[in-house]
Amino acid sequence: MAAKPRIGYNPCTMNPRPDSPFRVEHDYRIFFTFMTAVLAGIYILTLMDNPVLRSSWLVIPLTVLLLTHIIVHWNVSRIIEKRGGIIWYIFIQSALAFAVITISHNIGMIFALYMALTGETVGILKSNRWRILTVLYYLALSAVCFTFIAGPGTSLGWLLGAIPIVVFVSMYVTLYNRQNEAREQAQALAAELEAANRQLTEYAARVEDLTILAERQRMARELHDTLSQGLAGLILQLEAADAHLASDHTEKVRSILANAMQQARATLADARRAIDDLRQPSLDDLDSALRLETSRFTNATGIPCVYHPDQIPPIPDPVKETVLRAVAEALTNVARHARARDVAVSLQCSDKSISVTVQDDGVGFDPSAIPPGHYGLLGIRERIRLLNGSLEIHNDHGTTLKIEIPLSSVVE
Repeated sequence: MAAKPRIGYNPCTMNPRPDSPFRVEHDYRIFFTFMTAVLAGIYILTLMDNPVLRSSWLVIPLTVLLLTHIIVHWNVSRIIEKRGGIIWYIFIQSALAFAVITISHNIGMIFALYMALTGETVGILKSNRWRILTVLYYLALSAVCFTFIAGPGTSLGWLLGAIPIVVFVSMYVTLYNRQNEAREQAQALAAELEAANRQLTEYAARVEDLTILAERQRMARELHDTLSQGLAGLILQLEAADAHLASDHTEKVRSILANAMQQARATLADARRAIDDLRQPSLDDLDSALRLETSRFTNATGIPCVYHPDQIPPIPDPVKETVLRAVAEALTNVARHARARDVAVSLQCSDKSISVTVQDDGVGFDPSAIPPGHYGLLGIRERIRLLNGSLEIHNDHGTTLKIEIPLSSVVE
């Protein structure tokens, strides 16, 4: 089965529909206008050179056929969009041209009609094989017409006239098509670049929004872990001092107030550092920081807090900060809500992870029933999630809070 010719693009086609195989060309009318003017000029010259034809009835079919040929040219885009339209177009136009040439008996009409059809089909057809076959078909018809008019033995004259014109027309149309394709590719690329620029602008806006949201969450955690925890500890110590003052335990009150002043200074320093750059300074000694935190808890609440440390290897500052903040928040919650009598803090370390456990024998709580406005546990979860860690809470004869953070996923 013969392959169907692929329809390409030429300077004389238009694209009235979005799904049409033709591009919208603003200058296709120029081509048709020029072709129409040439055919009209040759038609007039033919009548002027042939008075017999001008006075004969043959002038009517000649005029009708030529007008039909021109009208079909102007409607080429509509015809070839239909299935098999390009084949019908080629045969109909070649037949009309053959009839016009036969009636007019003018050699100039041969070159005008068949060379125009050659340039047009070279632009329309995409397949080089079909282009060559169509051009050979038109050349054969023009040779037959030339021999019919000029007589046998005139093939050299036909070759000298037809071949250069065919080569010139084919090269011109091919170069013109390539120029159009390059221009349209540039326009398509510009449209793609514009769309990509819009997407990048939207992505940048999204990234900015996400960055602002993440920074707001981080600021909330920092403020909670500095001001909120510090003030909560101060309140606990002042409440303890007030209770001992009512019992006339002066020495105990002085000790608690000394710890409260020390914690107030530390809280103020942390708040200033948080305001300066919203970043917690690096912790040189996590073990000492945890011992100080458990000691403050015991002094403020009177609840024994046993600390079970492990040998701590070098770990990144974000992990140290998260562990310390989590233990401080857990002890604050124990003091405020647990009504515990004993608390234990355990720290286990390995080459791959670090885990800390805070356990009390209090009344326990339901993590899913935390009232609004309490962000301590939420802050712990966010910190641990950012380090790819895990948080477990168990309520069995008290509360056990266990945190595990992998060290391999944390960048120093």
